[in-house]
Amino acid sequence: MDSTDIKRIQQRGLYLDELQEGAVYAHRPGRTLTETDNVLFTSLTMNNQGLHLDAAWSATQPFGQRLMNSLFTLGTMIGQSVPQMTEGTIIGQLGLNYVRFPHPMFHGDTLYTETEVTEVRLSASRPGQGVAGMKHTGRNQDGVVVAEATRTCLMWTREAHEAHTSAGQE
Repeated sequence: MDSTDIKRIQQRGLYLDELQEGAVYAHRPGRTLTETDNVLFTSLTMNNQGLHLDAAWSATQPFGQRLMNSLFTLGTMIGQSVPQMTEGTIIGQLGLNYVRFPHPMFHGDTLYTETEVTEVRLSASRPGQGVAGMKHTGRNQDGVVVAEATRTCLMWTREAHEAHTSAGQE
């Protein structure tokens, strides 16, 4: 087979014009959060909170063990959505509008994320671009909600991104 006969498929997220308000996207596989993840992330971000690093002290606290760093949980939750939602189609994240952690994650818990599209609108000032609102919900392996966040992103429409790319501006 000649290389010109091979169909090339590039993984990407969805364009603004492909998003549907009210649709819920389930991101799989899940991600099991480990002690290594917790200690490394907590140390890299200079967070010396004993609830993440000190097993002996954490054992005396209300949950009886170390907790996963909530910002690691948040980052992982949003990261799980990227391949399906925004890979190569986002221009920039505009904001995180609401974040909560109703239940802790522990070492060995698995995080599963779903994203609901809450808003899709074209930009009045940026032709070919628009704003997408998303609500991310993270659950552990038992289905317990462990994290929620809403965010807004500036996204490409397909036509504008293709024009941008063909003009050599990628």
